[in-house]
Amino acid sequence: MAEANPREIEFLYDFGGPNSWFVHRAIPAIEAEGQVRFRYVPVLLGGIFKATGNRPPLMTYGHVEAKVAYDRLEMERFMARHGITGFRFNPHFPVNTLLAMRGAIAAERLGCGPAYREAMYTALWQDGLKLDETEVWADVLTKAGLDAAALGALVQDESVKAELVASTERAVARGAFGVPTFFLGDEMWFGKDRLRDVVEAATG
Repeated sequence: MAEANPREIEFLYDFGGPNSWFVHRAIPAIEAEGQVRFRYVPVLLGGIFKATGNRPPLMTYGHVEAKVAYDRLEMERFMARHGITGFRFNPHFPVNTLLAMRGAIAAERLGCGPAYREAMYTALWQDGLKLDETEVWADVLTKAGLDAAALGALVQDESVKAELVASTERAVARGAFGVPTFFLGDEMWFGKDRLRDVVEAATG
């Protein structure tokens, strides 16, 4: 039964992380149960890495064949658990997401945040596009029925740039070191495999 006031879980995300895509795909079914809702919080993963000294897993553990194989297995398990299909590892990985994440801030201001997020995630992790190219990014927006001109102008706004920086700095100050990161109040969970844990904490 849906609750009158579902608890809010903050979801810190960057389009460039495949594990954030998995969470994004799992969220609708979880929210449909009516007990929790997710608030998407855009951050710049590169900025978090720089501030914390963290590195992408493929750079850190890419030479450990057994771990790479296990990570693939965990992806498959997560997709099976949540009924997720359509994943394609982006051939251009890693993709610089500065433009896309500034666009996420701009899209929220223009009232099209959910549609924008869906377009970006689909382009990166299903269509395999190189979204750090402005022309590709704008074409994705147009095909999604979004106002590419308005979004393209707003991503150049200094206040949009500053908001993304501030959001990233707040995340680091709260203890974030990567994405996906979840907050329930002041408590933090990290990684797609902690999604069940944070939902259980919110509904328990």
